[in-house]
Amino acid sequence: MTTERLAFGELGERVAERWLRRQGWRVLMRRFRSGHRDIDLVMERDGMVTFVEVKARRGSEFGEPVEAVGWRKQRELTRSALVWIDRHGRSYESYRFDVVGVLVEQERVRIRHVENAFEVRVSR
Repeated sequence: MTTERLAFGELGERVAERWLRRQGWRVLMRRFRSGHRDIDLVMERDGMVTFVEVKARRGSEFGEPVEAVGWRKQRELTRSALVWIDRHGRSYESYRFDVVGVLVEQERVRIRHVENAFEVRVSR
């Protein structure tokens, strides 16, 4: 991945994090790594932990950013989330997977937050 793409991805993550914090979410971890996989953001609000995948795009020519999280990425996120839960989870917490799309078109930024974007049984 090019340096420019990495920087744009990091920008998208910062935008998503700021937006989620304004919605009352608290950051538990940024870029949790498990092997070669990672989770962009791990956030918490009212006992709900959400594993957030952030997708940033410069335009919608190839579809909306949130549409880019297919079954393979879901599988990777699930595996990483299970590792995170094993290391950091608490029995009273609930878990879900969210996707935040950040669409940057010239000077305009749109954010789309898909809560509970896909279902996976995650229990402790």
